[in-house]
Amino acid sequence: MTEVTRLQIDRLGAQGDGVAEDSSAGRVFVPFALAGETIDACIEGERARIETIVRAADQRVEPVCGHFGRCGGCALQHFEAEGYRSWKAELVSQALASRGIAAELERIISVGHGARRRATLTAKRAGRDVLIGFHEAGSNELVDIVECPVLAPQIVSVLAGVRDLIGPLINDRSEARVYILKADNGLDVDISTTGAGLSGKLSAKGRAVMAGKAKDLGLVRLSLDGDPLYQSGAPEIRCGRASIVPPPGIFLQASGEAERAMAGLVAGAFGKRARMAADLFCGVGAFSFALAERAKVLAIDSDTAAIAALEDGRRRTQGLRGIETRVRDLFHEPLSRKELEPFDLVVFDPPRAGAKAQAEMLAKSKVQVVAAVSCSPATLARDLRILIDGGYRLESVTPIDQFLYSPHVETVAVLRR
Repeated sequence: MTEVTRLQIDRLGAQGDGVAEDSSAGRVFVPFALAGETIDACIEGERARIETIVRAADQRVEPVCGHFGRCGGCALQHFEAEGYRSWKAELVSQALASRGIAAELERIISVGHGARRRATLTAKRAGRDVLIGFHEAGSNELVDIVECPVLAPQIVSVLAGVRDLIGPLINDRSEARVYILKADNGLDVDISTTGAGLSGKLSAKGRAVMAGKAKDLGLVRLSLDGDPLYQSGAPEIRCGRASIVPPPGIFLQASGEAERAMAGLVAGAFGKRARMAADLFCGVGAFSFALAERAKVLAIDSDTAAIAALEDGRRRTQGLRGIETRVRDLFHEPLSRKELEPFDLVVFDPPRAGAKAQAEMLAKSKVQVVAAVSCSPATLARDLRILIDGGYRLESVTPIDQFLYSPHVETVAVLRR
């Protein structure tokens, strides 16, 4: 029988777990505990499982989803909203402070329930049933989702139909990835099993049956391994005044509302006389089109499909100053000091690893304004330190909470020479 230990929770850790610092077992991380609480818990290594909450924090509230506590998608539904937002902002402040950067943050911008427009779920078979949802935290067990306050309601409402749709594609030994996007004109679904080549294994009859089911579900597009099987039209998303057709499964910001807020902050950093901007790690152009309403833009990304979608959107959009695109791996080949000379503003929005090599080139450049967008406070702080040491002044830092109830936070930082 596992021994129960009484713990005092001192603070929240970076992943949203409660942290007991003065435990006889050393530092212990406790999921779903809040600072100031007294709990009885079963300790397993550095982690503990709550058995009883002896004294609850004033900030503890009832979770809004029946799956909370099992589903690994959310970690903080039990945390009162204002305290939760303050904690998220503090994650950014602490990361900056660890690099010796003192900054007064702008008020955090947070999306509401149902704002998440895309989800990557897992599907697998359990006997005759098909489960679709998110894994439990730190486990291979799958939570079959029937509700989700974070996802757009349109995504949740179609899950039962997607279970039926995916059934013929998986067996007891396989799992599938299901990417669902709420485009502006309907739902876009891409199904894949790594290396399975699903679209090539389906018979003509099987493809026709799946296409019929997709039509009945009202999908705009259904793809298998990125290969469209059914389309009633082209899924579209707005980027500024442009309409983009995203390739199946492409990366997009989790929330359209958050994306528009970030684009506004980036475009708002432009000086009145600015004429040229570079959008680095541009994706499908979330910032390119906002910037192109004010200046000529060079948009660069290593993803050829994303660049092709941006190019298509550019050709169909009137009133832009001009967008030039390039495919280039900026991790290994950042824009050099010489190549940066024409630009008044540079924005970079890299993956979680950050943009260290590009920040080093910017630190040597004469670019007047840099907008750094990041989903990782730690790598953002590293890159900002490089820029500040190179002569930039940090003007503003704005946290964006588009990953509701998770420990992830987006940030937009603006710097000027």
